[in-house]
Formats: sequence, C-alpha cells, structure tokens
Amino acid sequence: MPKRISQWLLSVSSTWLMVASLLVMLLFMVFVLPAQSKEAYRQTGSDRSPDTSFYYSPQELYQMAADYGEEGRQAYITARWTFDLVFPLVYTSFLTIGISWFITRLPGWSENWSLANLLPILGGIFDLLENTAATLVMSAFPSNYGVILTAASLFTPIKWILVSAGFVPYFVYGATWGIQQIRKRKE
Repeated sequence: MPKRISQWLLSVSSTWLMVASLLVMLLFMVFVLPAQSKEAYRQTGSDRSPDTSFYYSPQELYQMAADYGEEGRQAYITARWTFDLVFPLVYTSFLTIGISWFITRLPGWSENWSLANLLPILGGIFDLLENTAATLVMSAFPSNYGVILTAASLFTPIKWILVSAGFVPYFVYGATWGIQQIRKRKE
C-alpha cells in the first residue's frame, strides 16, 4: 500500500503543482503564520503553545490549559480545527509534491528513494493526532486525563521529528537536481 501511494504521488506531481505548493507555502509563512501567532497570543495571553513547543510534559500541558483560561482554551480549540487543519495540508503538500517532483527528475532515484515522499505525510498525521489530543485536554479542563495529556506530549516531538525529517529529502533532492541542471548547461 505505501508503495502504491508513493507511486501515485510520483505520477501526479507536475511542475505546476510543485510551483503552486511552493507559492502557497511561502504565502502561508509570510502572511498567515505571523498573523496566527499574534492572534493566538492575544486570545490566550501566552506565547507558549503545544503546537510550537518541541516537547512539554503532561503537567506543563495541563498548566498551559489553566493559564489560557476559558476563553483562551476555546480560542485554542477553534484555531486547531480551522487554521491548524489547513497548515498541515499546506506543508505536507509542499513537501510531498516537491520530493516527488525532484525524484521523478533524478534518473534512477524513483526506484530506490521513492518512499521518501511519504515521510511528510507521517508528519502531517502526527500533527493531527497532536491537535486532537491537545483539543481533548483543553475541552476537558479542569479534568485531568493523564492518558490524553501523555499522548499529546508524545505526539508533539514525533510530529516535529517527522516534519523536520521531511525537509531533508526535499533539500537534498532539490540540491542534487540543481547541480545536475548546472552540469547540463555547462556541457
């Protein structure tokens, strides 16, 4: 099944999709993320968020929920199921399409390295798992469900590791493709 998904991604990752996903990612990073960050601070009164932390303990997450207050928790939940549903789709598409596009243009790489285009999808899945667990914590507060607190605190670093790891093949393949293009022009 993973190989079929990877092959499908390789077959649909056209140049226009690659450029479109790059533009959407850049627009998100320049306009949406800074605005969302300011709004989150305004609504929660805190610059600390489970989504932007690499790791937090279950107790720290519970304390964040307490510090946010009722309105802050509701704002956090709303943001997770609006903005933070879209952003994982944006970065997952950007990385998956980009990796697939580069692989199809690197002779011999599609057979050996094609599954690298699935790595960003795993990051996106763990982002959604983190959002779900953190939402449950915020909505259940002041109840303290240790399993959910622990799950959220585990999903977050896994998400960050997978998302960060998804950038590695993007830039390695991109640099390799760029070097090949320079060599071709010199010949």
